[in-house]
Amino acid sequence: MARGVILLAAGGTGGHLFPAEALAHELLERGWAVHLATDTRAERFAAHFPAAAVHPIQSATLGSKNPFALLGAFWKIWSGVRQASAVIGRIKPEAVVGFGGYPTLPPLYAATRRKVPTLIHEQNAVMGRANRALAGRVDAIAGGFLPQDESAAGAKTVTTGNPVRPAVLEAARTPYAASTGDEPFRLLVFGGSQGAQFFSDAMPGAIALLSDAQRKRLVMTQQARADDVARVKAAYAALGVAVEVSPFFTDMAARIAAAHLVISRSGASTVSEIAVIGRPALLVPYPFALDHDQAANATALAAAGGGEVHVQSSLSPERIAALLGALIDQPERLATMAAAAKSVGRPDAARLLADLTEAIASRKTVSDFRKGTHP
Repeated sequence: MARGVILLAAGGTGGHLFPAEALAHELLERGWAVHLATDTRAERFAAHFPAAAVHPIQSATLGSKNPFALLGAFWKIWSGVRQASAVIGRIKPEAVVGFGGYPTLPPLYAATRRKVPTLIHEQNAVMGRANRALAGRVDAIAGGFLPQDESAAGAKTVTTGNPVRPAVLEAARTPYAASTGDEPFRLLVFGGSQGAQFFSDAMPGAIALLSDAQRKRLVMTQQARADDVARVKAAYAALGVAVEVSPFFTDMAARIAAAHLVISRSGASTVSEIAVIGRPALLVPYPFALDHDQAANATALAAAGGGEVHVQSSLSPERIAALLGALIDQPERLATMAAAAKSVGRPDAARLLADLTEAIASRKTVSDFRKGTHP
């Protein structure tokens, strides 16, 4: 029989759901039953989510300035609060843990109204809007990159790192092996649903500018929007480059582990997974992120020497070709970057977050938790 129920709430994107999935696995191993509250966008990710039940909860973003749109959004959120409150009354969770994204607002708000212990996890170095709205109400904040300081939020923050899925921990067991001589050079390029178009536009032109010898060694994996897949494939075929192009890869952790170099956006989950697996990266923060969180996320990896951060506006095909060509010809440098990236990985983040979840569920304070054996 389960020790009790923990309700996880996450927005329907990989960046929110992947750390929630990692915590779910850890809690299941400890004997808890896990339920998930999310939205319909989660369907492609939630199929493998280890939840006893998935509860779709209404919510809405408050981004519009139109008063009628705002009124409609508030009504949806309030309807979601009522839905979530009914779910909480039925499954009686010991704690509710939110992972950001607007679909977390109703479950966490409902939980605080019902006096259920609550915790939010913020993956990014800059707190997102949903978590900012909830920070004053919840019992504790777990941070992927957030500091423990004297601010109101910092006083209830525990820096746990970002939990990574079991597939990432498995991939982390594969040591980095540099590509030398004429050996294949595996390049992984990905950018998420919003961030991939730049790479679809820029990378084929950059690859065309490499030397023939470098291009012949390339074995590429590239994520692209569904609308761009055909043209990206055709561009690489014209260059004679071996490539797999898809809107989504279910085995991304294994592909990161297989890569000699990663070129990607710098979402929190991406940076955390690259670090835990230990691979060199050229990070290109998504320039239209609302809080510029991707630039902040990349700094820890870059500061350690595990990656380089490049502003998108500076990356012409010529510049990308120069950066990539230099790294292909410096395997020792890439091996050093891989080791540096791994040095800042937090493979124990799921365990620390589960410890904090259990402490909050037993109604301990953050201060009590910090006085224990935890950071």
